[in-house]
Amino acid sequence: MQFPPTVIVRHTHENPRKCSVMPLRGRPDVLFLTYPVKERPLLEGYVRLAAEGPLLSPSDADKGILLLDGSWRWAAAMTRDFQDVLPRSLHGWRTAYPRVSKLGTDPDNGLASIEALFVAYHLLGRSVSGLLDHYHWAEEFLRVNELDRSR
Repeated sequence: MQFPPTVIVRHTHENPRKCSVMPLRGRPDVLFLTYPVKERPLLEGYVRLAAEGPLLSPSDADKGILLLDGSWRWAAAMTRDFQDVLPRSLHGWRTAYPRVSKLGTDPDNGLASIEALFVAYHLLGRSVSGLLDHYHWAEEFLRVNELDRSR
């Protein structure tokens, strides 16, 4: 089955060296945009990965994925611009990313962007091949969530 490309919107203040999804650049199934987005693509038939909202489920399998990539500090502003895209949450998963928010803005169910994308692909039955290849905390993330990288 052919899926719409995953759209990743990266905030300009996000440090590229700390960005967990940057190694996905160049993949034909991923489209990167910079926030603020000047020309927004049509996102009809997409769901937005979010901290709150209904759980992502197999009924979303045919939909495209929108991932807003920025610190939790920028999340509200980014979300406002994509409010029309249905939110889907990923509750019950644990991050391996060593987050330290000085502002206390990290939600309890927050995941690193690459972790969220991996879980979304896993839940929707898509290939996760290559997603975690360059993620420093991949093995720990897979271990604490009892996941398999090879599916």
